Amino acid sequence: MQNDSQPLSTWSLNNGVIGVSLIVITVLEIASQWSDVELYDYIAAGIIPVFLLAALPRSSASRLAFIFTGLVLVVIAAVSRDDWLAMTFSALEKSAFIAAFFTALTFLRHASATSPSIRRCGLFLAEQPPGRRYAALTVGGHLFALILNYGAISLLGTLAEASARSEPSEEIRRHRTRRMLLAIQRGFVSTLPWSPLAFAIAITTSLVPGANWGQALGSCLVSALILAGLGWALDIIFKPRLSVTPPPRQAPKDSWSSLLPLFILLSILVVTVGGIHIATDVRSVAVVMVVVPIISVFWIALQNWNDEPVSRVTSISRHYVFEELPIFCPELVLLTMAGFIGTIGAQILVPIVAQSGLDLTELPGWLVLVSLVWILPIMGQLGMNPILSVSLIAPLLPTAAAMGVTPTAVITAITAGWALCGASSPFTATTMLVGKIAHVSAVHVGCRWNGLYTVLCAVVLSIWVVIVAST
Repeated sequence: MQNDSQPLSTWSLNNGVIGVSLIVITVLEIASQWSDVELYDYIAAGIIPVFLLAALPRSSASRLAFIFTGLVLVVIAAVSRDDWLAMTFSALEKSAFIAAFFTALTFLRHASATSPSIRRCGLFLAEQPPGRRYAALTVGGHLFALILNYGAISLLGTLAEASARSEPSEEIRRHRTRRMLLAIQRGFVSTLPWSPLAFAIAITTSLVPGANWGQALGSCLVSALILAGLGWALDIIFKPRLSVTPPPRQAPKDSWSSLLPLFILLSILVVTVGGIHIATDVRSVAVVMVVVPIISVFWIALQNWNDEPVSRVTSISRHYVFEELPIFCPELVLLTMAGFIGTIGAQILVPIVAQSGLDLTELPGWLVLVSLVWILPIMGQLGMNPILSVSLIAPLLPTAAAMGVTPTAVITAITAGWALCGASSPFTATTMLVGKIAHVSAVHVGCRWNGLYTVLCAVVLSIWVVIVAST
């Protein structure tokens, strides 16, 4: 991703600053999460402006608008608050955490990109016959999302689109592409309520006092089943009526055993993260930031066991730091600034809301939580990233005890709304990726393809949130 208008040496130095700053931030955040030493947080927060300056040449107008908005909020805080410097550092600490979490997880995606077994798994799922293709791709999208994040949509979506392209009938090809891509996307968003590798859980558990991933896992898994199950049900109910007879399908070239490497990797991830989290009582996100890079290194070494594994790990890691991480700059700028804007914006709004006399504790706790299921996707339609929305709203909420609910209920509500935002907002990466692969707009994907799905899921998830809040 070299810019021809700049000398190679300048661009290489820019890559180095970006890559090294993100790695240092990640190491400091890991140290902070495991030791509770605030100095690490301060240093990591201080490096975020260095990263943002280095990222400026790679930032689009929309990303620069986020940076500008953050600066405006700092000025507002400086003019209106005596503690503006502490507020700014608090927001920078949130940005540093987001950058570190993204950097650690993306290394797993980078490691998986070199794995032939992962592509083989995806190809097998895309070749399933119509009777079980949607369910297979939903489950596959769910499982792949745990290790590839948004890369799951890119990989499975590209394979699905290539598979559909071989269909001679334009009508069948159009319906098949839409159904396969929706299965993958809905499988992806169903991971958001529960996966410790998802930003939805990482951010929510850091903002809700008393939150614990292990305690919320059961109710959040039910949310995931609702999101995946309703998608499957809608696909069956609204199965398109074709004017042509579909040709007979060939059986997939591989067998279900091709999924074994994926299941083994996911089992190692879940057992390791869950086991360490329970044994040490360290936050799940802190465990993830350590475990994921270690597993990634071992995976790369295993793939290259007969070809100088140590040098291959070193080479791939160097490429990740100095080549891959800079490519993710636009996405990282968006995520880190969304966290920054939401955090400092919430701190500015808290006293204003208090002075307004608005008291959410006067409302039933279940009503406040149900409103979150609907507000987050609505804010997504207005262009607000879920990280920004949750960072802005969560600090304004009363404590779980004040609402008469548990922290688990709050987590369930927020992550449910986050997932619906991921399915419906034309400004999220999921809808944009699906739209790009399908050659339609993100608005078309979010509103037309997923409109009914989002509303039905919101209704059922609202009922589930009420049940959780009442127990």
